[in-house]
Amino acid sequence: MRTVILGAGGHAQVVADILMRARDAGQPVCPIGYLDDNPRLHGHTELGLPVLGALHELPSVAHDAVIVAIGENHTRQQLFDRLQQQGERLTVARHPAAVIAPDVSIAPGTVICAGVVVNPGSVIGANVILNTGCTVDHHNHIGNHAHIAPGVHLGGDVKIGEGTLIGIGATVMPQRCIGAWSVVGAATLVHTDLPDYVVVAGVPGRVLRYTNGDREPDHAYPHVLP
Repeated sequence: MRTVILGAGGHAQVVADILMRARDAGQPVCPIGYLDDNPRLHGHTELGLPVLGALHELPSVAHDAVIVAIGENHTRQQLFDRLQQQGERLTVARHPAAVIAPDVSIAPGTVICAGVVVNPGSVIGANVILNTGCTVDHHNHIGNHAHIAPGVHLGGDVKIGEGTLIGIGATVMPQRCIGAWSVVGAATLVHTDLPDYVVVAGVPGRVLRYTNGDREPDHAYPHVLP
């Protein structure tokens, strides 16, 4: 399955590595290159794969599937939705060194990095990033477009809302529910339920601010991000 990687930055190179390792392990995937809107990258190679051009050039590239390899949740969601509307096939990038229980549901477009553990009964939404070494315990539900950063630990029966970012090394206690489009800072301990559109940090976690329902870029909160 010829797969185009959308994006060519650091996260995209992680995705490329996952796809190449998956191919070598016998998964039916073959990454063929990147598309990125940064013209300075065009014609370059990253991890042996070429940057083929800009995103709008996708129709001119022979391919079977695509994957969005952009870390910022809002941008990734917008591009994912556009690709779905265009009828593109969105694949899953699953590292062979991830440990996924056989009954786990994984929706299209999701990236699962090395060292990830997902335990039984969990549901992983579309276009999610499960980043390096995070653990998702039993019967979790991860909403579409969420990003679970490296080293995060989610207890059993946790629910993460659409578009939410859980920062590096954060811990969410069992049976907690975090709303949509929220940001949980690095190393935060979440011990209570959290609503939509909040920024939370600390041990224990406390709400720093509300976003009034605006989908603000993740980089608006550099002090709490991975």
